Amino acid sequence: MQFHTKTERRHNRVLNTVALLITCAFLFPLYWMVVTSLKPEADIFLAHPSYFPEHIQWASYTSQLIGANNNILHSFVNSAIISVSTMVIATVLAIPAAYGLARFQTPWKKLFILLFLVTQMLPSSLILTPLFIEFKNLHILNTFWAPIFADATIGIPFSVMILRTYFISLPKELEDSAKIDGCNTFTTFLRIMLPIAIPGVVVAAVFSFLYAWGDLIYALTFISKPEMRPVTAGIYNFLGYQGISWNNIMAFGVVSVLPVILIFIFIQKYIVSGLTNGAVKG
Repeated sequence: MQFHTKTERRHNRVLNTVALLITCAFLFPLYWMVVTSLKPEADIFLAHPSYFPEHIQWASYTSQLIGANNNILHSFVNSAIISVSTMVIATVLAIPAAYGLARFQTPWKKLFILLFLVTQMLPSSLILTPLFIEFKNLHILNTFWAPIFADATIGIPFSVMILRTYFISLPKELEDSAKIDGCNTFTTFLRIMLPIAIPGVVVAAVFSFLYAWGDLIYALTFISKPEMRPVTAGIYNFLGYQGISWNNIMAFGVVSVLPVILIFIFIQKYIVSGLTNGAVKG
């Protein structure tokens, strides 16, 4: 028994070491981005660059905040407007759709689920032209509504599939008990099932937000005004006229990924709970 325990501990140490090495390999680009943003321009192009900044400079960050041409705050606000609006639309529309597909039997149920899965497989470049023509006819090009609706076409199917599996995993007896106590179908959904499904709703909302936050192709296609473009398009434009100013570009990248990191830090328990509970049944 003791030999088995020692072997098991040694096995766990090996797995933890491998997991730590893989984590470091994945996080190294993020670390290198932060280090490069803190280095002076001359230190970045040394023949043997250091892994730690020997002379820390914050000018690359201050220039993002107070620079007349490269103010990241405008791009940040634009990204926030597009991402939050996309998240709200996708989540509000996906919740009742997912609940209906999870709880009610309809003749076209399998077809609807298949359509949602197919939309997940379509590349953005394939639907770019139809969306452009549609938005042009609706006169919403060069407005925030165009990337919001386009990003919602990605967020809604994903949210429906995530929430559907989560609603299926909830016990049917809860609905039966609520109806015995006098609730109808709508109040049962609103007062009983929806509060229980909050972890799944948070997961769907977070991923809809991240889809919109990281979008580049829709923002570049549907918005031609530089002052209205989000932070991803701001990095693209920044790279164009800054040339080799890598510390400024890396500082722009660090600031742009901060919301993503903060989201995963503060609501990671909801994300893990929502993904694991929703993965039990499909």
